Amino acid sequence: MTPDLSAILESKRLYRQRLAARPVAEKLRMLDALRERALLLRPASSSLVREPPAPYLPGKTR
Repeated sequence: MTPDLSAILESKRLYRQRLAARPVAEKLRMLDALRERALLLRPASSSLVREPPAPYLPGKTR
């Protein structure tokens, strides 16, 4: 499958035009939905297991 860059760019342009044409109230509802989603994802991302970086020992190779 070969991506057609001109078709992708045109699709993006049309999508942006449709978003811009929406009423302000609808845009604000969309913003609220995105904010709610971000709040749901934030606690999940903070509970990831994080390992400390390996210590740097000059002159040693692995």
